[in-house]
Amino acid sequence: MHVPDGFLDVPTSIATGAIAVGAVGVALRRAEREIAETGPALPGLTAAFVFAAQMVNFPVGAGTSGHLLGGALAAVLVGPWTGMLVLTAVLLVQGLLFADGGLTALGTNVVNMAVVGVLVGYLVARLVLRWLPRRARSVVPAGAIGAFVSVPAAAMSFTVLYAIGGAVDIPLPRLAGAMLGWHLVIGVGEAAITAAVLSAVVATRPDLIYLARHLPAEARAGEPAVAPGPTVKVRTGARPLAIGSVVTLVVAGGLSLFASADPDGLEYVGEAMGFGTAARDSAAATSPLADYALSGVADPWLSGSAAGVIGVLVTVALGLAAAALVVRLRGRRVRPEPSGVG
Repeated sequence: MHVPDGFLDVPTSIATGAIAVGAVGVALRRAEREIAETGPALPGLTAAFVFAAQMVNFPVGAGTSGHLLGGALAAVLVGPWTGMLVLTAVLLVQGLLFADGGLTALGTNVVNMAVVGVLVGYLVARLVLRWLPRRARSVVPAGAIGAFVSVPAAAMSFTVLYAIGGAVDIPLPRLAGAMLGWHLVIGVGEAAITAAVLSAVVATRPDLIYLARHLPAEARAGEPAVAPGPTVKVRTGARPLAIGSVVTLVVAGGLSLFASADPDGLEYVGEAMGFGTAARDSAAATSPLADYALSGVADPWLSGSAAGVIGVLVTVALGLAAAALVVRLRGRRVRPEPSGVG
């Protein structure tokens, strides 16, 4: 659902850019408690996994594909404010290095996926969790439903923005129907991937899941307990990080090579409704990693695999940097004043 340059007019792109900057600024301040619980490593790994998973387009029929947005997954794993930073880091790497999504449309993509996708997915998951048994395993269906809803929510966010500043005059009810219809189908894949990831984490380290971390300890035998309390500091540990890193690299460097070549939901709708021709090449189209292929490498499999691995490493670094910035900003706010005694 990466919006390219040209779909929206300049004033709308500027407005979404301003909204995105404001939202990220708020997230930098509000994420401090979330990151204080786990440290920066888990957000960094989450960013890398979302980047890798977004490389794997899955077919949804009629020559259309979808890919993980990851907003709900990130929010459930590391918290909504950290989730916004995670998705923003992913979108920055994709836009600047891989020409995936326009640079003038970067604010639009942050609003749709890192703000609307994350917050809607998390709020829906929180709401669903209130109606489920209070145990760690309930996070799986709650997160899956939140993920499912987040995809059409992001699609409707784009539709609203297109109604405000779309480049081509098209019937908006038709656009809304097409975007909603296709992204409801894509949402099923989003829910399935989210449920699979959360199930794996719940089975091994449920304390790493932000949404589960403050649930009461599970009394049933066989399910790992989650410590209760308003503030829970968690040691991520080397083993989960190592396993997560290996899985992420396998997805980016291997599984991504089998991704569907069909256009995603937004591209398909744009082509079908006539506004796809308004898309302009990104200024990053000359990047050596554009289109997820490393230039200068003749073998397409090796080129794609190398690009995926490089993208994961850069995204990890940016995710860690964002988390470290949150910690640094928090340190400045809580630093004690000099006593003045002398």
